[in-house]
Amino acid sequence: MNVLLIGSGGREHAMANALAKSPLLTRLFVAPGNPGTARLGYNVDLDAGDHGAVIRFCREMGVALVVIGPEQPLIGGLVDALTRAEILAFGPTQAAAQLEGSKGFTKDLCREYGIPTAAYERFSDREKAFAYLREKGAPIVVKADGLAAGKGVVVATTLEEAERAVEAMFAGLFGQSGAEVVIEEFLEGEEASFFAICDGTRAVPFGAAQDHKRVGDGDTGPNTGGMGAYSPASVVTPQIEAKVMAGIIEPTMRAMQEKGAPFKGVLYAGLMLTKDGPQLIEYNNRFGDPEAQVILPRLEEDLLAIMLAAARGALSDARPRFSDRAALTVVLAAKGYPGTPLTGSEIKGVERAEAMADVVVTHAGTRADGKRLLAAGGRVLNVTALGGGVAEAQAKAYAAVDAIDWPGGFCRRDIGWREVARERGA
Repeated sequence: MNVLLIGSGGREHAMANALAKSPLLTRLFVAPGNPGTARLGYNVDLDAGDHGAVIRFCREMGVALVVIGPEQPLIGGLVDALTRAEILAFGPTQAAAQLEGSKGFTKDLCREYGIPTAAYERFSDREKAFAYLREKGAPIVVKADGLAAGKGVVVATTLEEAERAVEAMFAGLFGQSGAEVVIEEFLEGEEASFFAICDGTRAVPFGAAQDHKRVGDGDTGPNTGGMGAYSPASVVTPQIEAKVMAGIIEPTMRAMQEKGAPFKGVLYAGLMLTKDGPQLIEYNNRFGDPEAQVILPRLEEDLLAIMLAAARGALSDARPRFSDRAALTVVLAAKGYPGTPLTGSEIKGVERAEAMADVVVTHAGTRADGKRLLAAGGRVLNVTALGGGVAEAQAKAYAAVDAIDWPGGFCRRDIGWREVARERGA
């Protein structure tokens, strides 16, 4: 069958790599894609926000399934438009996509259905938000209600920092996404990313990972969309997974059905593993980026077949099989990120890295200029390696990073440090 994949980042390149392995696939179209996806299929210049153009393309090219990578088209209702046109799509409807589109919606749902999460309140009034902050004190967490490219969360260690965050959000730092803020208690513990594939009624576990949000080594500096990740995450034990499925994922699936918005697609739970058990920090409606880059290379089944079954509401109860090997990805970002990145610099040596055993390089923010590869975004490349454990995968990934010649970029040098320490018994 012909498949259209929506998106242009490292996540979509990783998805394209997995989809390209499927014996069910005839042709893969990627809109708009990147220089990496161009090697796996056909990049097409389509605006995902123009639903009519997407539908016309699907009809003209005989597309049997549309797979939507990023969150914005989901929240914009692309699945709804495709469903009305009788074109199968993998991803949630606009109503179901509120789980990521509005943090307040998700927090209210957790409160209503007894799903463990941090205590919180929602505010659209600056002075009431300030009064709540003064009542609660620091540390405390301030979140823009809507989408903010992974940057709309401030973990404030002082009251002044929390007040500055509220002020900035109400002043329009994140546009309409910050017109309402959620202020919640600070949870202590270790974060983990947990994924489930959903078909509207059932959900099956689809791996766990840990990512690194801060830009600098030692988890310092501002938050980013993610500077690296590894999978599996040993902190997500079979017992923790069972608690997450029974206490967080399955109640959410029932809640969304009751609200008339059954969830199909990837449900990505950002978790805090506290002394009282796992708690939900937030939901995303899609694969994480860069978590997809470490989960999908470990998948030992046909991703396209799984996505088709989910889209049709006919997912098997059997959990997908994953390799016992570990995967670790390092994000190479352009200097200046997560502020204004320096774009246009040339990247050399990617072929050297790709030639190394157990290494995959995915493109996140690149463009081709003739035979030259140029940086065209904040997060630019992801270098992923597989190994017997996280320490081995880490060593291979950084050896591949060092094979790439890009003075205009930088990366963290400590991705996977927690898991490496655990493996070494530290």
